[in-house]
Amino acid sequence: MTVTENRPDYKWVGTRPIRHDGYDKVVGKARFAADRNSPGQLHGAFLRSPHGHARILSVDTSAAEAMSGVKAVVTGADFPDLPIGHPERDTAVNLMARDVAMYVGHVVAAVAASTRAEAEAAAAAIEVEYELLPVVLSLDESIADGAPLANADNRTAFSGSDDPSNLATVTPLERGDVDAAFEAADVVVEREFDTAWVHQGYIEPHACVVDVGADGKAEVWASSQGHFRVRSQAAAVLGWDTARIKVIPAEIGGGFGGKTTIYLEPVAARLSEKSGRPVKIVMTRDEVLRATGPAPASKSRIRIAATNDGELTAIDGWIGYAVGCTGDMAGFVGAMSVASYKFPNLKMEFVGALTNTPRSAAYRAPSAPQAAFAIESVIDEIAQALDTDPIELRLKNAVVEGDLTSMGGPHPRIGFVECLEAIRDSEHYQSPVPDGAARGIGTGFWFNIGEQSSATVNLNEDGTATVITGSPDIGGSRASMALMAAEELGLDVHRITPVVADTESVGFTDVTEGSRATFATGMAVVNACRDLVGELKARAATIRGVEVDAVAWVDGAAVVDGHDPLPLADITAKAKSTGGPLTVTASLNAGGAGPSFAVHCCDVSVDEETGRVEVLRYTTAQDAGTAIHPSYVEGQMQGGTAQGIGWALNEEYVYADDGTMLNASFLDYRVPVASDLPMIETIIVEVPNPAHPYGVRGVGETGIVPPMGTIANAVSRASGVRLTSLPMSPPKVLAALDDR
Repeated sequence: MTVTENRPDYKWVGTRPIRHDGYDKVVGKARFAADRNSPGQLHGAFLRSPHGHARILSVDTSAAEAMSGVKAVVTGADFPDLPIGHPERDTAVNLMARDVAMYVGHVVAAVAASTRAEAEAAAAAIEVEYELLPVVLSLDESIADGAPLANADNRTAFSGSDDPSNLATVTPLERGDVDAAFEAADVVVEREFDTAWVHQGYIEPHACVVDVGADGKAEVWASSQGHFRVRSQAAAVLGWDTARIKVIPAEIGGGFGGKTTIYLEPVAARLSEKSGRPVKIVMTRDEVLRATGPAPASKSRIRIAATNDGELTAIDGWIGYAVGCTGDMAGFVGAMSVASYKFPNLKMEFVGALTNTPRSAAYRAPSAPQAAFAIESVIDEIAQALDTDPIELRLKNAVVEGDLTSMGGPHPRIGFVECLEAIRDSEHYQSPVPDGAARGIGTGFWFNIGEQSSATVNLNEDGTATVITGSPDIGGSRASMALMAAEELGLDVHRITPVVADTESVGFTDVTEGSRATFATGMAVVNACRDLVGELKARAATIRGVEVDAVAWVDGAAVVDGHDPLPLADITAKAKSTGGPLTVTASLNAGGAGPSFAVHCCDVSVDEETGRVEVLRYTTAQDAGTAIHPSYVEGQMQGGTAQGIGWALNEEYVYADDGTMLNASFLDYRVPVASDLPMIETIIVEVPNPAHPYGVRGVGETGIVPPMGTIANAVSRASGVRLTSLPMSPPKVLAALDDR
């Protein structure tokens, strides 16, 4: 279902063609990084720290180097020591420990050998002498007075201090008179919340193949969300110029933010450089869970004031994120994510704190789900206290264009109210609540980003087109690029071939994150196509012998009064005689990313004997601006919701006291499967973003923000008890029921 504000009628934008890369993926032709095999390649394996925090006193690789099949061994000593404050120091230290191992699973050394078995055996033969250090495993431990340092090299960002600290960031926000608002309030609700570390759960483990030639240049095949970032980060870690590295993007089997950074490529490069052979490294699932970046765990305290007529007058709170072993911006980004309600009086502090756990990474709208879980839970409790419809309470306080964000700037045109109204008017919300169940409402916000993108559009002699971009396709963006190009050029979308090119074949493009690809890279495609149309009109003017101003472009053809339309294919066929190849490149640093809002509604039942929460029905409404390919918008909405349900009910990292992860497999780390979920119903709301030619708002992030609060609110209404700790697993639910 789609709810659309006034927008133009399009021929291609908004349609649902079969995706251009669909056939290759269905029949197994698509090549992922682990599918790559180079002649003479070696296989890499890691030695990882068994300790949560330990000084590395010595590393003896002699036994490993003498073993059968071993061609190269590297340790931290094989990499430059980037200074404190260098933008990629934390990346470098995280992928290969130097003087200190900072979590169980931290890489200490790596081996390249003829077979994977030989490499693993040799890695196990490396002898390391450790001095154990205090292990910091929780947010409370990290911020306690006199706490041991989780990473002695960390400095608090933006603080101006050069003193070591466990604080990554501290972001205070304040406006209005919070104390006076609480003093005058009719209703005040205050709660504390916590959430666990959770992983993105992508199907494809991290993998790469790196071949460093005799000329010192490296070819890298990698699955990532941004091969230009792979290039820049790998170059920094290795101490190389970026010109020495060419990154070829493989297909990506899921990322969700977890593949926006690197873990393998510089290590494989150094092993290749030492051995003179290509090196392939593929993580196991155990390694992925133990040693790549989950979303931060969190704790929060939220207090909200309201009047008897339902005005939310003030919010006061603290939200802390446990970000792992190196600096991270989770706290700062969390501050940017509290933007759904007017709150004339606001006083909050957002903190990121280090722990001896894997360095956290982005996970779909990073930091926003934890904040929304807490705030939406308190708002729902206010609605219950006031005996008010939870949607009407939110409508009364929802931000609209011009209202301030948490950071103090005004919202542009947004669709939050329209999403609330779409759920309110939906068949789901209007239907009776099933017997023995309860219904919950929750909302979410993500600001979206623009950043740098490039696109080249080539017209071929037969009138077909190739659209070349540098944005890896992690959500159907190839189809979106082709649809926008088809709309601009007047071509059938199937006569357009979208290509994701390597770092030497397309202009610089930032990583696919923050729901930016269809917005920013799509804008580059549109700009290139519009320049091409101008050139096509000029060529048509030459062919017809008229001035350019006399030529119009209509449905893929040049139109001149008194002449038959001149189709694009006729113009490209004569390109050689009218000026040469028809190709245009456009690059930009996109501004104006339209914020996205979502509102979710779910029905749940709670089994009071087992504590199991069953999701019976789920509906999501989200503002997409304009849905370029509605099927993929719906897929993003459903995928984010499914992951949020897992976050709410099942998923968590479980650590032993020494920092060992106890559930590092998909048998024990429980992601939702199809049998756990109902059909997730979608309502696409279209409030076009005025800063994009087709009104695009990114959609990939926002869908994961509301589910935890939505489900918690339904569970509260079903059970009569407010659960404040995620996941709401059966043991926690049973304990809460017993405490009623």
